[in-house]
Amino acid sequence: MTPGPPTTLADWTAGGTTVELNGHRLFVRQDGAGRPVTLVHGFPTSSHDWAMIVPELVAAGCRVTALDLLGFGQSAKPRHHHYSVHEQADLVEALWRHLEIGETALVAHDYGVSVAQELLARDPGRITRTALLNGGLYADLHRPIPAQRLLHSRVGPLLARLTDEKRFTANLRSVLARPVPDELLHDMWTSVVRERGHHLAPRLLRYIDDRRAHFHRWTGSLEQYEGPLLFVWGPEDPVSGAHVLDRLRRRRPHATFAVLAEVGHYPQVEAPEETAAALAAFLRA
Repeated sequence: MTPGPPTTLADWTAGGTTVELNGHRLFVRQDGAGRPVTLVHGFPTSSHDWAMIVPELVAAGCRVTALDLLGFGQSAKPRHHHYSVHEQADLVEALWRHLEIGETALVAHDYGVSVAQELLARDPGRITRTALLNGGLYADLHRPIPAQRLLHSRVGPLLARLTDEKRFTANLRSVLARPVPDELLHDMWTSVVRERGHHLAPRLLRYIDDRRAHFHRWTGSLEQYEGPLLFVWGPEDPVSGAHVLDRLRRRRPHATFAVLAEVGHYPQVEAPEETAAALAAFLRA
């Protein structure tokens, strides 16, 4: 089975619901039945990134749970909140309790890989298998693009307010290696800008500091994880591409690697068919 045409953000959102967890409203969507798998998206987008992947995971016999993390997409975007990776992991665990999900496979991308590393550090036995897409698994190898560096600096709040769709799209295209439809990039911007969410970028980017502060904890959780492990990687990613892949091959030589030629930071968006096939085969095993 190959993924169908891109699901619009409106259709994706219509297929989900909102739940109240730990005092925050989160968007969540579930598809299929069978083996549980949880999808965790990256910065600065939303669970809609997974839309082209989900049909094949469902066909592979998975019960897919995808959520918008706090501050992203259709979830609540509190203005003066101190966002942290630890709180995002708390919310994922709260969602699992709410949905009565025990053991689950875990698939994560970008910002989501840090959430996944924290979840692995807390309870690795709960995670039946783990698949990770391009992300800053090692803080010392993370190479943020210039716009992220500025948003993470003192001028970040001003720059965030000045960000428009044209700047957003240009920055996003700078980390892609394959063409992506304009309509999909527009949906990404629509998700980000909802409730002026683009103003939150400097606060959300504090995950860079979290990665540095918890380097040993999160590196350890990744390297000591004993379950099946898959890396689906775009080597042309300037942020976390081939240079991260090299270390992963050395530190986790027995993991499974699906390296996608001429793919950048968003494998699930740039190469949905190849990414879906790799994930489905891994989750079906």
